[in-house]
Amino acid sequence: MGKNLFEKIINSHLVSGSIKPGSEVGIRIDHTLTQDSLGAMAYLQFESLGIAKVKTELSVSYVDHLLFQPGSENADVHRYLESVADKYGIVFSKPGNGICHQVHLERFSQPGKTLIGGDSHTVTCGAAGMLAIGVGGLDVALAMGGSPLYILAPKVTKVNLIGSLTAWSSAKDIILEILKLLTSKGNVGTALEYGGPGIQNLTVPERATICNMGAELGVTTSIFPSDAMTKRFFIAQDREKDWQELLPDPDASYAKEITIDLSQIEPNIALPHSPDHVCAVKEVAGKPVNQVLIGSCTNSSYQDLMTVAAMLTGKKIHPSVSLGIVPGSRQVLSMITQNGALYDMIASGARILEAGCGFCVGQGQAPQTGGVSVRTNNRNFAGRSGTKDAQVFLVSPATAAATALAGKITDPRELSVSYPQISLPEKYDSDDSMIRYPSHTATIFRSAAIGTPPFNTPMPAKLKSRVAIKVADMINTDDIIPGGTAMNYRSNIPKSCEFIFKFIDPLFPQYCKENKAAGIASVIVAGISYGQGSSREHAALCPMYMGVRAVIAKSIERIHRDNLINFGILPLIFADAAEYDRIKKDDELLIDDIYKFIHEPKIQVFNLTQNYSFSTVNDLTMRQREVILAGGKLNYATQK
Repeated sequence: MGKNLFEKIINSHLVSGSIKPGSEVGIRIDHTLTQDSLGAMAYLQFESLGIAKVKTELSVSYVDHLLFQPGSENADVHRYLESVADKYGIVFSKPGNGICHQVHLERFSQPGKTLIGGDSHTVTCGAAGMLAIGVGGLDVALAMGGSPLYILAPKVTKVNLIGSLTAWSSAKDIILEILKLLTSKGNVGTALEYGGPGIQNLTVPERATICNMGAELGVTTSIFPSDAMTKRFFIAQDREKDWQELLPDPDASYAKEITIDLSQIEPNIALPHSPDHVCAVKEVAGKPVNQVLIGSCTNSSYQDLMTVAAMLTGKKIHPSVSLGIVPGSRQVLSMITQNGALYDMIASGARILEAGCGFCVGQGQAPQTGGVSVRTNNRNFAGRSGTKDAQVFLVSPATAAATALAGKITDPRELSVSYPQISLPEKYDSDDSMIRYPSHTATIFRSAAIGTPPFNTPMPAKLKSRVAIKVADMINTDDIIPGGTAMNYRSNIPKSCEFIFKFIDPLFPQYCKENKAAGIASVIVAGISYGQGSSREHAALCPMYMGVRAVIAKSIERIHRDNLINFGILPLIFADAAEYDRIKKDDELLIDDIYKFIHEPKIQVFNLTQNYSFSTVNDLTMRQREVILAGGKLNYATQK
């Protein structure tokens, strides 16, 4: 039996285990990446390991999230990251060089290599035939120290693309169609491999858009073959030496196959407040819009922005619309400046924003109160934009440009504009002067903004806890710890804790404090798909610091579940989902002799307040159980 792409890369990097869906495998990691919002804590954790130099082939520290500098704190984080990178052998991408996923794809991606990053959209590099996976920052720190990444081997679904896109339909519309089909829940333990004749005309930037929003599906990763189209991209980036062909075997097997006819794809739109709430643009066309934002790691490539520039040339945006455009990298900005496309955007009335994550992560460009914002990024959770009651819609760059011109949500097919045929350049601008390579001479910069990584305590033999909060289905990590202002304190854990569940129950930190004072742990009770969205490990790290020792949910998304384990928080699933309805906030719970029962497939939880017990599913691997008992992976790793 032949091998699919996932199996080929895993086999060449396998350290332990076997590729059987649902079983744990340890894989060697070639590349790591971090971004500044979460990276500082990852490097503080790496420092605590006492290792002199990173052991990966390549580790890159990017600055792309905390570009707004109202005070010294973010600049201090940047300086810390630059100095720690220089000392430990990490490549540093300076502020303004671009978004980590766009830059890594352009300048560092390599087919057949493994990449993990402390950001869920690390999966973008699957467009270049990499096995790219989003993880928590602690997993990145340990990989830099030479540890394997341990994951549960996913089932691989083959997505056969047939036919060709018609005018005005795009890669963004493809992935929105897939989100409509598969939704954002129920895909844990799955990887997507794209193939079929339809991929032959999809460029690497288009493939990147599709892989990028695989994070919204909740899959482990998404990957395209490395083929002639990939080779063309690497040649244009002056990196042909990094290219290799990587194709699935003709008789490769898959757990499931789905087929999508690209000729049937039309302009799509994700409605508030979920990326999988998708319909055709024509179904909501005509809704007045206040703001349009084009960019993010999903849609800020040269190809995307040239499409927008062609649509805006010689025209003015609607007077009621604020249009912001964000190039994904300095490379893109440089090229559209040289060829005049930047002028066409500015002349139309667009605002050109710094190459970074900005609006996508709530760092600037918050809409007006109750505003309607149409964006090309990947997430539209309530409040993520920085305005709690804003309505955020997700679309392709072409639909965004059409909307900015019309002042209302507009299907680009209805606009009296010729469809732009954009040809990719034979050569990209390859000026890497804002990438700093390490000299191993720096003294690490520290300030009050740079904290220390907190350690947990070992799990107590009897786990007595109180329900500090009960939340509904599909709680994302933005709900647990928001972006925006809270991002400025990611390396200050006590301060970060003040933001936990801020918009759901602002008294949560106080409840945890009271439980701690009473000598009792806290527990979080949740519904379906708890912890979806961003990989931000602070959604687990801060609750750990506050005394949370368990999460009991109907289901937990992959990255967040791994982060809970990393910080010694026991993730349990209701054996009977109906038990969720019965449990109440402030109920006192007990797991008796956890050192014994953690090795059982089911763990009985006693509700002391209501005087009954219920069963939970414990699907931890043997290694994960040891991590939980040790009080988290940092404890476990230092002990080992």
